[in-house]
Amino acid sequence: MEKGNENGTTRAEFLKKTLLAGTAAAFTTGLGLVTSSCKDEKPESGKKVRLLSPEGKIVEVDSSMISPEIPDVPFNIREGAPNKKFVMVIDLAKCKHAGKCKKACSKMHYLPADRSYVKITKIQESEETAPFWMPTTCFHCDNPPCVKVCPVDATFKLSDGTVGIDNDRCIGCRYCMAACPYSARIFNWSEEVFQLTEEREKEIKPHHACSTHKMGTVEKCDFCPSHAKQGLLPDCVTACPNGVFYFGDEEGDSVSNGDEVLRLSTFLRDRAAYRYLEHLGTKPRVYYLPPVNRSFPFNDADGVEKEDA
Repeated sequence: MEKGNENGTTRAEFLKKTLLAGTAAAFTTGLGLVTSSCKDEKPESGKKVRLLSPEGKIVEVDSSMISPEIPDVPFNIREGAPNKKFVMVIDLAKCKHAGKCKKACSKMHYLPADRSYVKITKIQESEETAPFWMPTTCFHCDNPPCVKVCPVDATFKLSDGTVGIDNDRCIGCRYCMAACPYSARIFNWSEEVFQLTEEREKEIKPHHACSTHKMGTVEKCDFCPSHAKQGLLPDCVTACPNGVFYFGDEEGDSVSNGDEVLRLSTFLRDRAAYRYLEHLGTKPRVYYLPPVNRSFPFNDADGVEKEDA
């Protein structure tokens, strides 16, 4: 855990709770800055960093005020699974908005039932085309803008392709949320919603590369690293009754939806796979298969009554 000061408060916590004189009215949640009366205040570096307040205002502060120490943990949360490059393929022709993926994601990450890292959106390109359901997760980009804008290196790219978040280091500036073109991240406004017990957190922490559900920090889909590092499929994949999600290893050239194992390169080529917002150059590790020859006719009522079933 992160070292504390003489009062037992960690620097990360102190940064979140303390307000910079003169800007208290502009900051209410998620971002704290060191005051001049702080005993462990570092000398100003002269390097200015621009931060986004919860109200959307840009504030410029000295970098010494927003540099929490790297937490001392018994494992390296920034190491990915060795010799792996995780990838996901989503077959839009199979999605009926059953909602099982969302429920499984909530359970896996100890979130309340109405909160999930998976979103399912109705998409209709024009009045002349048929609508379809589009599930989205974090896209774990190989060129992630969220990583580039983080002022404290709290979000990072792992060797196995996933993008993680260090909640002990995150100061809640939400720059990453603004930078993500997929709106994949969520902000923790309250700690009351989390269902993660202390015992369970200790059990999964050595395998978990992403969120630990801290108020005032950001979290998102993490490709279920506690599963992936053991060679298991993410819960959203196995919970889907229609085989929509495929997950696998690009290095091993294979993906599976739990029912079948396919060669990734052939699968992507033969099914005309594409990546969402490819023109942005983010190089996402999530591919989509076009919604052609769909398994189910579109129905706006799909998933509405059944998500909690």
